[in-house]
Amino acid sequence: MFMDINTVLSALANPVRLDILSWLKEPERYFPQQKDTAPEGGICVSHICEKTDLSQPTISLYLSTLSRAGLVSSERVGQWTYYRYEHDVAEAFLNELSQRL
Repeated sequence: MFMDINTVLSALANPVRLDILSWLKEPERYFPQQKDTAPEGGICVSHICEKTDLSQPTISLYLSTLSRAGLVSSERVGQWTYYRYEHDVAEAFLNELSQRL
């Protein structure tokens, strides 16, 4: 799996993006139960917007940045987009960072 450590570090540099990522890591703790059609572990963008109290375009931009870094993935179901934390990428990033420091 290719991961650009600088892209990940840049994505994590924003406190709100870091919050979103930590919430997505434990979605059952931070978000209401999703619809039955939601992918496992996926959280609808609207719930992320509600939690941050930021606009949908801002949250979409933040999620796009996290997605480019590989830290989250998205799945569209009908008109809704669900985001999920990518454990393997986060683990690979932490391992790479520990080797470099």
